[in-house]
Amino acid sequence: MNLLLRLMKILLAARFRAPLSLFGVSRVRFRVWPNDLDLNRHMNNGRFLTVMDLGRIDLMARMGVLGIFKKRKWMPVVAAETISFKRPLNPFERYELTSRILCWDERFLYLEQVFVKENGKVAARALVKAAIRAHARAVKTQEILEALAVPKRKSPPIPPGIKAWALAAEWMEEGGEPANDPGSAAKPDTPATLKVQVRAEERERKKTAGKEGA
Repeated sequence: MNLLLRLMKILLAARFRAPLSLFGVSRVRFRVWPNDLDLNRHMNNGRFLTVMDLGRIDLMARMGVLGIFKKRKWMPVVAAETISFKRPLNPFERYELTSRILCWDERFLYLEQVFVKENGKVAARALVKAAIRAHARAVKTQEILEALAVPKRKSPPIPPGIKAWALAAEWMEEGGEPANDPGSAAKPDTPATLKVQVRAEERERKKTAGKEGA
């Protein structure tokens, strides 16, 4: 099915589905169509990312934030995303995409999106680092919570894995250098790599101090 038609279906269906809370789980069912396939005759890796956009749209629509974003001229954007592929999705196979907010920090929302086959097995799992922008500025998550009328809601603890992934994404954003060629001379550390190293060393010192004080 054409992606535009899928988008229209998502937006229309969201009007008649139950609203979602801040930590509600969006569940949308899809089918693998011929234009989703790659040369290996299963769903193309890039198509997973495109379908994830549709899942987040359903999540936002049913949370009631699309109208808020439009009124305030806010724009949701993806800052980073990573996906782990477990099993293929085959031609005409049905699958379900779940989307939910896991946690947040001062600037970003962290979402989990999971592709589930009809037999209940996971086909792929993704993490998304999302932000809201207004013209040339980033909207802080506290401002987003206030717009949603839940200003005092605290983020659940950010899992260590997400912290590590977010730090790696930040390293890439700040111009992290590729690994050195084993046969070439080592390159000097860039400010981005030094920053990551310093943060890692600080965390290790705190961890060691905690063990010694126990």
